[in-house]
Amino acid sequence: MKLHSAKSNGIEWQVIFAFLFSWLCYLVSGQIHYSIVEEMRKDSVIANIADDLRLKIKQLSSRKLKIVSHASEKYFYVNLDNGNLYVKDRIDRETLCGSAATCFLNFDAVIENPINVFSVNINIQDINDNAPSFYHDVFTVEIMESTATGSKFVLQNAEDPDIGINSVQTYKLSDNKHFTLSENLRTDGILFLELVLQEPLDRETESIQNLILTAVDGGNPVRSGTVLIRINVTDTNDNFPVFTQEVYKITVNENTHIDSTIITVNATDKDGGINGQTTYTFSKTSGNIHHTGRFSIHPTKGEIKLKKKMDYEDVKSFELSIQAKDGGGLTSYCKVLVDIIDENDNAPVISITSLSPAVPEDSEPGTVIALIKIYDQDSEENGEADCQIIEKVPFSLLKSSDNYYRLVTTDPIDREYQFSYNITVVATDRGSPPLSSRRVITLEVTDVNDNAPTFIKSSYVAYVPENNLPGSSIYSIHALDIDAGDNAKITYSIFSTNTDTSTFSYLSINRETGVIYAQKSFDYELNTKFIILVNAKDNGSPFLESNATLIICIVDQNDNAPKIVHPFIETSGHPGLEIVPFTSEKGSLITKVIAVDADSGHNAWLSYYFIQSSEPSHFIISEHTGEIRTVHVFQENDILNYKIVVMVKDNGNPFLSATVTLSLVVADNFQQVVPKRSNQLTDEDSQSNLQLYLVTALALISLLFIVTVILVIISKCKESKQLPVFDPIHSGLYSHVDPRMLSQYSNQTLALPYSYNVCVALDSSEGEFTYVPPNQNVSVDNLIDADDSGLRKYSFKESSPTSNELLVSTLCFTLLFGACI
Repeated sequence: MKLHSAKSNGIEWQVIFAFLFSWLCYLVSGQIHYSIVEEMRKDSVIANIADDLRLKIKQLSSRKLKIVSHASEKYFYVNLDNGNLYVKDRIDRETLCGSAATCFLNFDAVIENPINVFSVNINIQDINDNAPSFYHDVFTVEIMESTATGSKFVLQNAEDPDIGINSVQTYKLSDNKHFTLSENLRTDGILFLELVLQEPLDRETESIQNLILTAVDGGNPVRSGTVLIRINVTDTNDNFPVFTQEVYKITVNENTHIDSTIITVNATDKDGGINGQTTYTFSKTSGNIHHTGRFSIHPTKGEIKLKKKMDYEDVKSFELSIQAKDGGGLTSYCKVLVDIIDENDNAPVISITSLSPAVPEDSEPGTVIALIKIYDQDSEENGEADCQIIEKVPFSLLKSSDNYYRLVTTDPIDREYQFSYNITVVATDRGSPPLSSRRVITLEVTDVNDNAPTFIKSSYVAYVPENNLPGSSIYSIHALDIDAGDNAKITYSIFSTNTDTSTFSYLSINRETGVIYAQKSFDYELNTKFIILVNAKDNGSPFLESNATLIICIVDQNDNAPKIVHPFIETSGHPGLEIVPFTSEKGSLITKVIAVDADSGHNAWLSYYFIQSSEPSHFIISEHTGEIRTVHVFQENDILNYKIVVMVKDNGNPFLSATVTLSLVVADNFQQVVPKRSNQLTDEDSQSNLQLYLVTALALISLLFIVTVILVIISKCKESKQLPVFDPIHSGLYSHVDPRMLSQYSNQTLALPYSYNVCVALDSSEGEFTYVPPNQNVSVDNLIDADDSGLRKYSFKESSPTSNELLVSTLCFTLLFGACI
């Protein structure tokens, strides 16, 4: 218990001293140094590396503190919860460093956000965990009985992997009367043992003697090892083999061919015969690394050959112990120290210790993408490597430390130009010839919303026929967004270009596809076009948008029949009456059919045709203007009453049409028209209405008589003024005509060609139409425009009726009209 307590106190003081020493070194050099003893228990705390790195415990996880090393990762680990550095596995100093005076384990402490690298150096201190041991359990020495006192016999040293005070310090020989132990230092500073003969041997008295040699180290607690020395007393062989050198030092390239002779040792023996024949064998190798299978020695020539290829990265040196034994059993020893020369046989190794999975396209130049470590197992210049990127990419390598490079952005990157990069990193060492290795880093570029939706054109035109089916699609508009994911997902909406909100009652748009639908049927006669603004907005954050103008032109369809506006037909259904002068010349304009069509374009082009006529050869209608003209001059034997049906047809497909019935009466005066019209009325009226007509006629005759008397009085009053003409209304022209007849004429929209008075003459030779010259003071309301009439060529008889003549004419007309009734 006391020994264990003392050892524990010693270890604690060593750890405390190591911490203080490492802290001072960190302040001076910027590196972290620790010192621990070997064989520490698993999960033992070495130090709080977070404090030494000046990191807060809460930052360890976010900054991803980790250990990076090819050799030290299996021996240490960091607890991110408390920042302590722990022992992960058993550390055996002798396995790691052999008999070297110092033993260090190095690793890099890497932290991110931002990236930084700290070099940590841990000194492994030796403890007395190995007892001294001899290569052989029994060591046989043959001594001739004639050997003189004071003769010395070289013994095998004990091996102790520990160093310093923990290695072999003293040897003890068991009590005997013939031999003592002598300890001496060789020129290389290594202690060697000799067995000194104090008293002569007598083979006959004692042929074999057994001695115990004990090796003791200086550790705490003390450890020791023993070997049995068996002394065979033989006949006289008084000369030992002697090597030409006690220590041979050679250097061998690690790429030396197998079976090559690397050195030849030589030992001579002055004895003759069998006692002078020397045999060479391997005794041992230093550091407990045996030569078995790696080297071979010729038993008589002493040639040492290489049996396996050497690797500097595996073992850097060898210590061979050669034994020379003569035929008489005397032996001597020498050492061969083999140093391996490094060759450039290892290419650099590229490892990515920290790599961002993707880089946003809006990353600023200088953004760190990855931390790259270059490791080369070779030494000196063979292990020094340079790193570069071979492609022309917007990235570069910046050297962070001896073995680390940072991969950073140098120029702006655009995902729409290139969405990923294959970055080839090449590491080349400085050996001769140089070796290189490469590694491809695939880097994805993540999208940001830096592109607005784009329409192919700024404005679109769609033609939609009217009377379309409600709910049907009429147009599809599409915008492109070269971003990706949600940044390229487009939603559409429409806006009216003016304050009229009725547009939205006609149109709607699918927000996802951009298909535009008609909410209800279009009517070209109400709306000829719609102008809307289509908005395309992506789903990025913040969103981007663009607009395009869509002009929807309504295409007219033939859905309106022509409407005849002249002549106007009453609802009674009587055909329009037109009077054709008997003396009309060929080509005279009789009347004009005027029609309109609410449609447009070809659908509103109107054509006029006769579809029913008693004598269609007497009249002709213009297909494009609707003017009805005479074909030839009328004869006495021609029919004087014509019924014509005019059809107005548009140019649609299928066409639509309208008809109007015209009654054309050929006559030179109204007297010819009235009887005919009266007869027609008589024929048309039923017998049951005859009495009603008679009573009406009698009442009209009385009324006309009174009006005639009044007109006579007025005429007398105006005689002094010598009025040359009478106003058609004041003259009482129409008072001599049955109002029922006048109703047939008064509804026509085509005016008669000239201003005229109508009266019934007693003498048929007198003219029935009185022409009114233009310079007479006639009321404008009673003038009839004759610009479009074909009757302008008709010649009327000019007259200047007196009051007597007017009276006589009026009385005659009244009597005649009464007689007709």
